[in-house]
Amino acid sequence: MNEKQSFDDQLMEAARSLETDVTPERDLWPSIKNAIASPSRGRWNTMFAQAAAVVLLVGASSGLTYVVMNNKIPPATPHVNTAPLQIDQASFGASYVLGPSYQDARDTLRAQFEEQLERLTPEERAEVMSNVDAIRSVIEEINRALSTDPDSALLQELLLSTYQEELSLMMKVDGVTQAVMYRNDF
Repeated sequence: MNEKQSFDDQLMEAARSLETDVTPERDLWPSIKNAIASPSRGRWNTMFAQAAAVVLLVGASSGLTYVVMNNKIPPATPHVNTAPLQIDQASFGASYVLGPSYQDARDTLRAQFEEQLERLTPEERAEVMSNVDAIRSVIEEINRALSTDPDSALLQELLLSTYQEELSLMMKVDGVTQAVMYRNDF
């Protein structure tokens, strides 16, 4: 360990003896300033570089096209799955409504909605009902469109989204009236 310390000490002493300032042989700033003020790169150099790049690009793409077009290897045949295909019906059915569990939940929510609607002021009730009527008319329009194009995934998605909007509105009315009933800051 003593030998290692002496080596480290010698190394540190040698490092301390090095010069900390290096002065250039001549003043470099005037030539740096001139190089910044007037760049030596000419217009012809830039145009030559661009022309060389274009020639290289055209040559490389032509060579690649030649190699690909003259390749005698036959293309690979894709594997075809011969298993029987099972098709599940994904539409909403003839009446374009959701299943019985959805209908039961919707009927329950609708009954609560009708009950909570009575607790609103006439102006609030009119505004909520105009929103509900607008949503239901959109549902009818989408159902009419689906009757002409039953396989339209976009129309089916729109219908589902509109049903969700209707449920959301009914739940919001229920939530608002419940919050008003439990307020005690009157």
